Amino acid sequence: MDIATLLGIFSGMALLLASIMQNSGLELFYSPPSAMIVLGGTIAATLVAYPINELFGVIGLFLKVFMTKKHDLYDLIDTMVMTCSVARKGGVLAIESRLDEIDNGFLKRGLQYTVDGKDEKTVVTILKKEIRQIQQKHRDGWEIMSEMGKFAPAFGMVGTLIGLIQMLSALDDVKTVGPKMAVALITTFYGALLANLVFIPMTVKLKRRSAVETLEMNLVLEGITFIRKGVNPRFMKETLENILENAIGKKLRREDVLAQTPPAKPAPKPVPKTPVR
Repeated sequence: MDIATLLGIFSGMALLLASIMQNSGLELFYSPPSAMIVLGGTIAATLVAYPINELFGVIGLFLKVFMTKKHDLYDLIDTMVMTCSVARKGGVLAIESRLDEIDNGFLKRGLQYTVDGKDEKTVVTILKKEIRQIQQKHRDGWEIMSEMGKFAPAFGMVGTLIGLIQMLSALDDVKTVGPKMAVALITTFYGALLANLVFIPMTVKLKRRSAVETLEMNLVLEGITFIRKGVNPRFMKETLENILENAIGKKLRREDVLAQTPPAKPAPKPVPKTPVR
């Protein structure tokens, strides 16, 4: 369970409700017709824009925002380095006895191809194709989420226009202008809330999850290549860790440089005085 996602959504809703309750009641912001326009319009526009099979795939990605597994990439590197040591000592076929101990499915499949005797070019081609398929699946998911983040405010404006038309048609009754104007604006509020608290943040999170998963698979692909070549395990570990740190540390390093203060220079040691004779 991803605590950050749940905490973000619930804390955002709680702060909004608290601010609303301080100045008015919730009944002013409760409008089923407005919710129907925003939600129904967003779903309808998404159905028009994308095939139904891709939308079913988004449901799984939507759940992935809340349910996720931790990626310990350093532990993965250690597993591949250990496997490389086994292959160097006992040959590639010695890996087969350790396949059941490997949790990473992508690594396990790549090593199984190696044990089965497939040549390096075939193994790399198969694994790269799987990486591209996963990337495309993730890209389809966050693109749909991103578009829904655009559709929701648009249908909020549509609902507002509907409310304004209804309000202007009844201008002869001045007492109803204020309440009808408030109802008209609620749809814009619903659309902005859905876009900025749900769809757009989930798009960002899915992109980050996809980047981590792609990095993990690329590390595995590089590790399998090293294992097949029988490189030195120490060299393999250093190389993979450098790839990992370069991939995840670029932004952090820039921030660290901006925030870093130069270290204080050590005070010069006093020069011993020569005694005067």
